[in-house]
Amino acid sequence: MLVDSHCHLDYPELSKDLDGVMARARDAGVGHMLTIGTKISAFDGVLAAAERFANVSCSVGIHPHEAGTEVAIDAAKLIAMAAHPKVVAFGETGLDFYYEHSPRDQQERSFRAHIAAARDAKLPVIVHTRDADEETARILTEEMERGPFTGVIHCFSSGKELADLAVKLGFYISISGIVTFKKADALRDVVKTVPLERLLVETDSPYLAPIPFRGKSNEPAYVAHTAAMVAQLKGVGSAELAKRTTENFFALFTKAAA
Repeated sequence: MLVDSHCHLDYPELSKDLDGVMARARDAGVGHMLTIGTKISAFDGVLAAAERFANVSCSVGIHPHEAGTEVAIDAAKLIAMAAHPKVVAFGETGLDFYYEHSPRDQQERSFRAHIAAARDAKLPVIVHTRDADEETARILTEEMERGPFTGVIHCFSSGKELADLAVKLGFYISISGIVTFKKADALRDVVKTVPLERLLVETDSPYLAPIPFRGKSNEPAYVAHTAAMVAQLKGVGSAELAKRTTENFFALFTKAAA
């Protein structure tokens, strides 16, 4: 089976037809999904989707876009929210210097709080990074020196240097539908270099639908198209890619396998 390691089932594009979304995912061979928290204020909706379906887990966290408005959160509060059996990770968190919807210092403060929670609770952190490779690398390196933690860089679209560092730190790299885009040669080159045992696949739905659905609303079923491209790049069959990325997912998100 395949796992969609990053989707947003509470977003209106998916929640308005959630039964259909889940049925199509099942038909496409997607056996598990991780629906992602982006705002503490909207966490109830994230958790509701996870509680409704046995094969859905969730995370709790604050997207860097929201770091400027959801500032009254710390590691202790995140850890308390992660006590729920469906919560298997913290995030998504990180840095987004492309849009800069939140001040950079508040993004960094939130990022470090999520990492502290991940370290203390021994759950992974889900990292979003855009136009912030150097800063993300610096923070991950500094925080790892304070004590080990695990995680994934989701929707990877950065350069080989960050990929290499992430793998060195024991992180996983999750690949989205971007890898199928016509102008994504640089990303495809990076994927070829990432060890298979460190790869995950995701949709980030409802965003970033892979070819042949680009321009339409994305959904977990479409992770099969991303996986097919990754399998081609890694020189393995689709069944092998599905097996390995599923094993990787449950090796990282151990609470989801419990």
